[in-house]
Amino acid sequence: MSPRRNRPKGADSSGRSADADRADRYGGWQSTEDWRGEEWSVRHVAGASAVGKTYRCPGCDQMIPSAVPHVVAWPEYAGVDDRRHWHKACWNARDRRTSPVQRSRNAPRY
Repeated sequence: MSPRRNRPKGADSSGRSADADRADRYGGWQSTEDWRGEEWSVRHVAGASAVGKTYRCPGCDQMIPSAVPHVVAWPEYAGVDDRRHWHKACWNARDRRTSPVQRSRNAPRY
């Protein structure tokens, strides 16, 4: 027989209540960042929580495969439809990137 545990019901291994923090429900943490003069909610998603779906990163316009850790960001006062899934590196480099310019193959680069 194993020894009795002295934890209240509904607490996880860290001793916090299951209802205390829903931000880590997706395997990550949530914070607020300022970008372009606007407050953004940023949620870091663990790879184990991102199983079954693929997303397109707005930073590099490449696919984020299933089960890859990434960042979900949206303006603080926006709706669910404004959430965007970013690669972590693309989110960290968002100020150094320019908007993608579509050129024809023989167009000048200036």
